[in-house]
Amino acid sequence: MAYKTFAAIDVGSSDVSMKIFEITTKKGYRQIDYVSNIIELGSDTYASGYISQPSVERLCDILNGFVKKMREYGTLDYCAYATSAIREAKNNMMVLDLIKLRTGLEVKILSNSEHRFLMYKGLAIKADYFDKIVEKNTAIVDIGAGSIQISLMNNGKLTATQNLPIGALRVRERMKTLRFGNTQLEHVMEELIANEINTFRHYYLGDKEIKNIIAIGDEIENLIRMAPELSIKDNLNAEQLNVIFGKLLNKSAMDIATEYKIPYERATLLLPAAIIYGIFLRQAKADLIWTPSIDLCDGIIVEELERSKKLSFERNFDDDIRSSVIQIAKRYQCNNLHNHNVTKIAEQIFDKTKKIHGLKSKHKLQLEIAATLHDCGKFINMNNAAFNSYSIIMSTEIVGLSHKEREEIANIVRYNSQPLPDYKELYGSIGDCDYMIIAKLAAILKVANAMDRSHKQKASEYSMVVKDKQLLITVDTLDDLALERGLFKDKAEFFQRVYGIEPVLRQKRSI
Repeated sequence: MAYKTFAAIDVGSSDVSMKIFEITTKKGYRQIDYVSNIIELGSDTYASGYISQPSVERLCDILNGFVKKMREYGTLDYCAYATSAIREAKNNMMVLDLIKLRTGLEVKILSNSEHRFLMYKGLAIKADYFDKIVEKNTAIVDIGAGSIQISLMNNGKLTATQNLPIGALRVRERMKTLRFGNTQLEHVMEELIANEINTFRHYYLGDKEIKNIIAIGDEIENLIRMAPELSIKDNLNAEQLNVIFGKLLNKSAMDIATEYKIPYERATLLLPAAIIYGIFLRQAKADLIWTPSIDLCDGIIVEELERSKKLSFERNFDDDIRSSVIQIAKRYQCNNLHNHNVTKIAEQIFDKTKKIHGLKSKHKLQLEIAATLHDCGKFINMNNAAFNSYSIIMSTEIVGLSHKEREEIANIVRYNSQPLPDYKELYGSIGDCDYMIIAKLAAILKVANAMDRSHKQKASEYSMVVKDKQLLITVDTLDDLALERGLFKDKAEFFQRVYGIEPVLRQKRSI
């Protein structure tokens, strides 16, 4: 049977790990090796803002060991991602360049939303009970070294996600600074996290209660390892967590490391992690914490199989992104019927002009998100709504999107109703964004929005065809299109500058 191997590498805040997978056409994939090394890059970043040179040297040594392991398996394909420690370091570009020069590995930085979405993908595919549990209000709590991500699901759909900068490593470092005792620390953390969770509940849950908690992250497996007598498998309850917490209070990190064969650096993170889990369990009023064994590498392999189309999954992860975006639109009281109509028109234009614009499916998703959120700024103030919408999108984490993709969407929305400046004029203010992606998708959104400017969804059907340097758009309606025609010309001129074809609006009156 033909097979290939693939390496997933996670350059994390407290360790660096690699899983090697075997991929076959008939059987899908299976893990065949796993290696991990403790290196607390986050301690450098969170303390000084920089990855120190000794840490860079050690990191390169670890990665060179990974390269050697990959050669043993004949593994050529890999994906290596760095998370918050390198992402937040001021010298991150220098660190990545040194890694490339000394190991040959190209490491990419994940945004927080990309990182958490990959974890989510690994969870959704690997946990057998996932689909059943998330039918009821479920909070996925991902405690990393640098932060906590809370993602809320209901009816099998992702409805909200929020990041809190309170991770196990950050808490440990704060403990050193403030010199709290264990009992005092628990009280202080209770107050801090309870406030954050209550705020989360207010904005995203209302009167609904969380029925399930799924815990993923770096420390949950080590916490369970401390209580072999409890035979914890898929979940733990408050009583079991209290048993583990009692052991943490009565043993030093060194004792825990020796007795339970947990690396010392990991052992120092267990008390902060247990405090966070305990507070969340109490505040959420849930019965159980589900404990799947998931890490970033599990999400990386799912993404690779999706990208390469070597394996298909029943779950459409783009639908999770759409679901969370719809919830954002609801929060800002967007006009659902208008948004739906503009999205439908924009997608149709995108499909009909594929051979002209040369964009990919991920850009179509960006267009859809922009159409869904294009009027959200009116919630703040109807004056300067375009800039308000831009600000909301730039300030809102959209799960699964990189910062670059989100910034492109924010600019598409902004220049949906404002003139798009020339490249030279805009260059300095759009960061790493692709100017032409903004221009092409904004041009489509402008035309689609103009066709429902009255917000009355006048057309029952749209027909489009590209012919003789024109995009002929035929609208089937008995309603008066005077407003739409009046605004269409301006938008059509910009579309023609971008694509080289002229949109033409026609009306068909079916009886």
